[in-house]
Amino acid sequence: MQVLNESITELPPIIVHRETMRVIDGAHRLQAARAAGADEIRVRFFDGDENSAFVVGVRANTAHGLPLSLVERKKAAARILRDYPEWSDRVIAVATGLSARTISGLRGCSTAEGPQLNSRVGMDGRRRPVSTAGGRRLASEMLSAKPDASIREIARATGISPGTVKDVRDRMDRGLDPVPEQVSAAHRAGNRHQKKDHNGLTSEDVAALLRGIHRDPSLRFTDAGRLMLRWLDANAVGSTERERLVADLPAHTAGVIAELARWYAADLAEFAARLEGRSPLGN
Repeated sequence: MQVLNESITELPPIIVHRETMRVIDGAHRLQAARAAGADEIRVRFFDGDENSAFVVGVRANTAHGLPLSLVERKKAAARILRDYPEWSDRVIAVATGLSARTISGLRGCSTAEGPQLNSRVGMDGRRRPVSTAGGRRLASEMLSAKPDASIREIARATGISPGTVKDVRDRMDRGLDPVPEQVSAAHRAGNRHQKKDHNGLTSEDVAALLRGIHRDPSLRFTDAGRLMLRWLDANAVGSTERERLVADLPAHTAGVIAELARWYAADLAEFAARLEGRSPLGN
């Protein structure tokens, strides 16, 4: 609150759910305004249901103010997956500041509890099938059972495009599998458990977290915060850069650098544990 009051930049308006008058985003800004004796504060009202209001609040917190932690982002993503299972991984990734790959992993962990959907809504609002493999199989069964059914009728029933239904029919007429090998391979690849990066973070997640924490006024406007941000930026080396370093560094330095890296890793692990000990999430 003190940092917000001392900030010389104009803070964005708070967001309030009109139906319930609940603050969706900007609780700290509201408290800071009250502490400063202000009678008014700029407000943007949101009209929508509670689930939509939650998404708006999460997205706002990834854009400015005190950024959500990784744990909070994943919890938010899990709730959005539950409330909007038809949304694509990219749509939820944009709302939560995570990578689409992380959302896909979370979706894979929750499929046993959630509905199994054959299509998802993308960034442009259009619904597309997750994979045409299942739709092609179903279309082939319908074509066998109802050979006189129109292509559009089967397309509506199976959720695939009329062009895909026509391709299924043509492949069946030629005695081929209705699902081409490349479609089957993509479907199998999509169902495989994805490789996890360090602590479940991908490089895209790290970049998103760094962008979010750079917007935190309690770090941007304090000496300790700016020092921490500079340190984080200096150590934000991606997997591609690490591979280049492994390949290009002089061989005679590899052993020494490896020992130093292990020491730094142990020291940073202790630093992380101390930070978690003073964080509400660590209690």
